[in-house]
Amino acid sequence: MSAEPTDDPITTGFNGLKQLERTLPTRWYLDPAQYALELERIWYREWVYLCRAATLPEVRSYRTFTVGTQPIVVLRDEHGELRAYFNTCRHRGAALCPEPEGRLPGNAITCPYHAWSYRLSGELARVPSQGRRHYLPDGEISLYAVPVHVWRGFVYVNLGDPSRAFSDNFNANTEQFRHWPVEDLEPGHRLTTRLRCNWKVFWENYNECLHCPGVHKNLSSLVPIYRRGIMEPRDDPSWAAHAGEQDPTYAGGLRAGAATWSVDGRSLGHEFPALTPEERRLGYHFMTSLPSHYMVFHVDHVRSTRLLPLGPEETELSVEWLFPRATLADPAIDVRRACDFSAEVLAEDGAVCELAQRGMQSAPHEQGYLMPEEYDVFRFQQWVRAALER
Repeated sequence: MSAEPTDDPITTGFNGLKQLERTLPTRWYLDPAQYALELERIWYREWVYLCRAATLPEVRSYRTFTVGTQPIVVLRDEHGELRAYFNTCRHRGAALCPEPEGRLPGNAITCPYHAWSYRLSGELARVPSQGRRHYLPDGEISLYAVPVHVWRGFVYVNLGDPSRAFSDNFNANTEQFRHWPVEDLEPGHRLTTRLRCNWKVFWENYNECLHCPGVHKNLSSLVPIYRRGIMEPRDDPSWAAHAGEQDPTYAGGLRAGAATWSVDGRSLGHEFPALTPEERRLGYHFMTSLPSHYMVFHVDHVRSTRLLPLGPEETELSVEWLFPRATLADPAIDVRRACDFSAEVLAEDGAVCELAQRGMQSAPHEQGYLMPEEYDVFRFQQWVRAALER
């Protein structure tokens, strides 16, 4: 549950903040002008996760998305390559693909308004106008292209700063997750929900576990260290006194006898064979790609969550639970044991995020405070500050 480190506040050994820190200004979670600034300097400059490549299964498949205010279409061209464009006709700006997804009837995108037609490579192909030759030189008008990067089957786009290194979005070396065959996994369940909170509120909740004992009863039972309101062994100022202990209350990992995040802690079977003993012992591994994506890796499945901002006080979450094909084909396995467990955690997180957003409407509450255990919240907020200053 950690964000990308910036201006690391922690001491050697103990992870906690060294001094009392203030939060971001409260108006940053409410003000439409601040929201517009964050769209411009964060969401339109960072690599943003949209979908899995497998959801565009054949040539001419397409999907449409809105990032902030920006309409995007992702498609697979006639050669099977993924391309992305602003979903905007160069004529008078109409949306080219009005549906959420589909398959183009031919190797062209035709505007439903005035029938301008574009090749899947983006070039203008045809204009049904008698005066075209007098106004539109051939080859000079194309769709507005959007850079695409596919990481292990996950499709990311960058709306305004393709020079931004793709790896900079991740909080960890992605090679750490090479033992999970994420490209080959298939969804066993999907969930999309809207939260009445600013997108930053969700990330801040994600980056601390002070709330875990009171909010996540079942999760804190499965992950004993969470009962202490911390995420890592060195979040405890007295961590050295417990160094070397195997008890998950101090060492992290799942409770004795548990193997994965599920309603009973039992594995669903068909575990990933290449995992190391330590990867199995811990049982949960987080990968974060700010500002739009995080994944949780377990011994038998992977959960992928995408965030998209809908307004200053609304955020959309889209979740996929990904499993080996053998798991989904096995009639003896009920994947709901895993899906229901983390869906409960997500619902609990959503409820407290909405409480936080509601309370910030208070006129005198201009800024809050961070406790030592909220060092990753501080890191995330520093990341926001730095992104806005770039």
